[in-house]
Formats: sequence, structure tokens, C-alpha cells
Amino acid sequence: MSQKKLVKDLMKKLDKLESDREKLIDKLSKALDKLDKKASIKKPPAKKVVVKKMPAKKVVRKRTAVKKTAVKVKVSAPAPVVAT
Repeated sequence: MSQKKLVKDLMKKLDKLESDREKLIDKLSKALDKLDKKASIKKPPAKKVVVKKMPAKKVVRKRTAVKKTAVKVKVSAPAPVVAT
């Protein structure tokens, strides 16, 4: 097959795929519209429920004394002197 014929065949396939894609998108949009209509019909209007706001109870936290630990310093032994 020549390159022109291959390109022509590929373009035809691409066009077909694009048309199939558009058809699927249309079907999905119609299905979503139907679902939206069903959902809007079935749901009765929501009643607003008034909720009284109560002040939050304050919880008193007991403070505990923080124990401070002494920092231990490591003392390294002096380096041995090497006689030459």
C-alpha cells in the first residue's frame, strides 16, 4: 500500500471514532438529563429545621508542673599524646 492510501484509511478510521465519541457524549448527556428530572421530581422541598445554638461549655484544664530535666554533658577523655 502506498503512504497516501494508508493515510486516507487512517483518516477514515479517525473520523469514525470521532463520530462514535460524539454519539456517546450525546447519549450520556440525555441520560444525565433524565436522572436530573427524576431527582427533581422525587425530592419534596426540604423543610428548614431551626437549630438553637447553645453556648459551648468551657472546660477548665488543670495545669501540671512541667518537670525540667537537667541536661547531661558528656565529658570526653583527653586524647592520648603520641610520642614520635
